[in-house]
Amino acid sequence: MADKQISLPAKLINGGIAGLIGVTCVFPIDLAKTRLQNQQNGQRVYTSMSDCLIKTVRSEGYFGMYRGAAVNLTLVTPEKAIKLAANDFFRHQLSKDGQKLTLLKEMLAGCGAGTCQVIVTTPMEMLKIQLQDAGRIAAQRKILAAQGQLSAQGGAQPSVEAPAAPRPTATQLTRDLLRSRGIAGLYKGLGATLLRDVPFSVVYFPLFANLNQLGRPASEEKSPFYVSFLAGCVAGSAAAVAVNPCDAPLAVVKTRLQSLQRGVNEDTYSGILDCARKILRHEGPSAFLKGAYCRALVIAPLFGIAQVVYFLGIAESLLGLLQDPQA
Repeated sequence: MADKQISLPAKLINGGIAGLIGVTCVFPIDLAKTRLQNQQNGQRVYTSMSDCLIKTVRSEGYFGMYRGAAVNLTLVTPEKAIKLAANDFFRHQLSKDGQKLTLLKEMLAGCGAGTCQVIVTTPMEMLKIQLQDAGRIAAQRKILAAQGQLSAQGGAQPSVEAPAAPRPTATQLTRDLLRSRGIAGLYKGLGATLLRDVPFSVVYFPLFANLNQLGRPASEEKSPFYVSFLAGCVAGSAAAVAVNPCDAPLAVVKTRLQSLQRGVNEDTYSGILDCARKILRHEGPSAFLKGAYCRALVIAPLFGIAQVVYFLGIAESLLGLLQDPQA
């Protein structure tokens, strides 16, 4: 009975720990992905992931690579906890008398998990994208100001550079969005997020469960941690590749839709179809793959780390110690 009582809290805590560790490790790559996806052909600031990270460190310092991380670190705990716990919940509900789930039922459980997670994922990424992209917009304005000074050289007096606009905080953004657009403001891009995350979860969770099962010794209740890590990495990469024809374009569309501020001469969008049509017309088909390799680099370690923490059962040990301090 004790195990059942601590099962759900343990799953939530494990999911939270997994998300915190994973995000800390891969956040700079995620920042580069957002900035590459958001820049339009009119004014390119970065040419590649490495160029983006180098310029970010030079202009914003080392911690500039973690701009927006506070939002992720705060909300990734409920996001990962909901996703991992929801998958387990749906798997349990779909199983009959402890029998092995069919592939279809495993996919349905993954679909349920992906649908549940967007409750937190959408507002989390909405806020994170504004904070991550602020540096790109500032860099673009600086480049344009420098170009303007060069073109105006001659008898004119040297212009004084305007002070940099204060960077918004997550609290300010949340307050402004709620005041101007209500709760719906935080869920802008919900449709694109669902279309991206649900197919990924449908592929990822069944694949991980079966790969993890293959590496489980017959005498053991759980797989060794390295098996869970490799299974998470392989399943994450395979799921990303499997849904990439839809995933990569949707990721670009979602990022553009959720960006509230635009650089000079950049398009604005009214919805998914309008965004996709304008990207295709003005930037060509290759624009839908912007940041795709960054996302692939993020996914494998993120899910590998998440599954190791989740399957090591750190929370079960902590809760067990709290329940039995004499142990």
